[in-house]
Parts: sequence; C-alpha cells; structure tokens
Amino acid sequence: MHDIYPSRRAAEPELLPRQDPVVHSDWHADAPLSRQQVEQFERDGYLVLQNLFDPGELEALQDETRLLLASPASLDADTIITERGSDEIRSIFAIHEQNALMARLAADERLAGVASFLLGDDVYVHQSRLNYKPGFKGKEFYWHSDFETWHTEDGMPRMRALSMSVLLAENTPHNGPLMVMPGSHHTYVTCVGETPEDHYRMSLKKQEYGVPDELSLAILAHRHGIVAPTGAPGTVILFDCNTMHGSNGNITPFPRANAFLVYNAVSNRLQAPFAAEKPRPAFIADRECSPVTIQSGSLQKQAAA
Repeated sequence: MHDIYPSRRAAEPELLPRQDPVVHSDWHADAPLSRQQVEQFERDGYLVLQNLFDPGELEALQDETRLLLASPASLDADTIITERGSDEIRSIFAIHEQNALMARLAADERLAGVASFLLGDDVYVHQSRLNYKPGFKGKEFYWHSDFETWHTEDGMPRMRALSMSVLLAENTPHNGPLMVMPGSHHTYVTCVGETPEDHYRMSLKKQEYGVPDELSLAILAHRHGIVAPTGAPGTVILFDCNTMHGSNGNITPFPRANAFLVYNAVSNRLQAPFAAEKPRPAFIADRECSPVTIQSGSLQKQAAA
C-alpha cells in the first residue's frame, strides 16, 4: 500500500499536510455533541467534556483505579510499565481487557458513541491504559503525535482515530497535565531515525524515536500556541490522533491519574507496520478490531456486579 504519511525514512524531517478529514460525520440534531463542539474539534483537534459522570460513577472508577494500582500481581505483567529507574507504575495497558468496569467504561455511549460519531464508523478499542503520574516522581511524556507511532509501528493506515482521557484525579496547571497545540492536527510531522527492534520496550518509559525535532515543534508552537486543559475528576479530554501533545513531569505532591482510551474506526484496521520490522504486541495495539457494542446506563451497575 502506498504510504501517504511516510516517517522514519528520510534524513530530514518534513511538515506535511493532513490528507484525511478530522470529523467524518455531518452534524445533526441528534448528534452526541453540539454543532459548536464539533466545529471546535475540527478546528483545534481537541475537546473538553465535563459532567459526563455522576458522583457515584466517578467514585466507582476511582476505587477501581486504586485497586488496579494496589494489586499489580493480579495483572498481566507485560502490561505494567514502570517509571525509569524506579518501581513506580507509569502505565497499565489493556485495562479494558483486565477489568470489567474499565471494559464497561470503554463501551459507554458517552465515550464510544461520541467517538463513533466523530469517526463516522463503528469503532474498536485500539489501545487502553491507566496513566499514573505520582507526586514528586512522575516523569514527563515528551511532545509527540500518536498517529506517527501508530502508523509506523502498528500499521494504522489513515488518520481516523482519537483518544479520550478520563481524569480520575484533579489535573491542575502544576501536576503535569496534558498539553496540546491546538490546530497542530492539520500538519503531519515526519520523524528521523529507523525504528529499533522491540522499540516499545523503551519507548513506553521514554520515547527517543518517533519524537519530532525541535525546529518542527517550535514552528507548530509559534503557529498554534500551547494550551493545558485541566479539570476536576470526571472531566474527559478527547483529541485527534495527530494532535501534537505532551506533558511535564510532576514535582508536586499531588498525583495525576487518568483512564486513557483510544478508538479507531473499524474501516481503518491495522496493516503491516509502515516503518518497523514487526507489529507491537496486542496489549499496545489491538489487531482484531472487534467493534465496541455501545452501552447506555449507569456505570454503577457494572461496579456492583
């Protein structure tokens, strides 16, 4: 297949125009988002949704998060990523496959229904994880476009995916919140350097390949600016697969945690990696593409089950 988003192949980086729509559905009165929200997502590549969950649902999600962090022995060891130089948990992958409440969250119409509308297709969970940035020790996530990695290392052909971050602790301007460059999703930044074998083993702790060069980042930052969406627990931040984003380290005593869900259109199923010898493991990039059965109702029913 012709690669319209080449990366990690040339000696110099490039800024290429996006060749895919951002929103794949026409807005209508029954859409799960307002017309203004859809227009903002199209323009900025991210959106903040508030008050989606009631207090009981949020408490159940937070309880489940504490349980996952406190019981790593009950999880698939391969899915647990620790911080560099310590045993502090950085991420737990495949949470929707290892926890019933997280599976129900991933299928909820307030999330999956919105993703399906924006992507104009049935969706599946390409990747899920619990991100945890502990107080004082939480390391940064350097600037990157998710799509560049998903394309080169997983074989995602087109920009028809998005991420949702469900905040499970308060994200403040000080404890390493997500930062995005609004509008950067319209530009694809190619990266330099061949993908090492089993790159995921080090990239999940600190990414060194698939990282944009400083000049490209500076151009995008001066062109679009940088914002740091924050919010109380229960806030949902969704962003396009090609939005440039990252986060600082957390040197405050206040930990940051979020459930992270990636939805891909079923029609955008993964192929062979475009710039890696073999695909990453299934717990990072699902290759079965089983459509989500969207569910409605309270998450507390699942929590009580």
